[in-house]
Amino acid sequence: MNLTIAAIAAYAAAMIAANLSVATFGPWVSPINAFILIGLDLALRDWLHVRLRMWHMGALIAGTGVLTYLLNPAAGQIAVASSVAFTAAALVDWSIFVRMTGSWAKRANASNIAGAAVDSLVFPMLAFGMLMPHIVALQFLAKVVGGAVWTYLLERINHAR
Repeated sequence: MNLTIAAIAAYAAAMIAANLSVATFGPWVSPINAFILIGLDLALRDWLHVRLRMWHMGALIAGTGVLTYLLNPAAGQIAVASSVAFTAAALVDWSIFVRMTGSWAKRANASNIAGAAVDSLVFPMLAFGMLMPHIVALQFLAKVVGGAVWTYLLERINHAR
């Protein structure tokens, strides 16, 4: 199977799973999602940056929001919040990633810090209608650490090929 197609499928599945679990269990699950699922998405987004055009990433982000809604219409606010937050974070991430030099992992980890900050602030505000400092802080930390773990694993997989 083409690795790019597999990465797109994994990205979409992780984002949809994160959206649906937040819609089902509420804000408390956000830091867990941030480490496992969103950390994966941050790393995959940078992996895909060098393989796809920016509009492809935008379509992928929007498509996962639509799929979240179709799978659970009650998750509509979560789907919109996720799509908006991930689009804003992707723009910040991309602007840093393309301007940096060095290894892919160095660029990915640095840009993921900025992307995680934007996503961690925007998502709870839109999804839950309020600033939740403890959720924002836990999400940010979990996304940065999770993104670094997934970046390391993706780099190992890429070098093994």
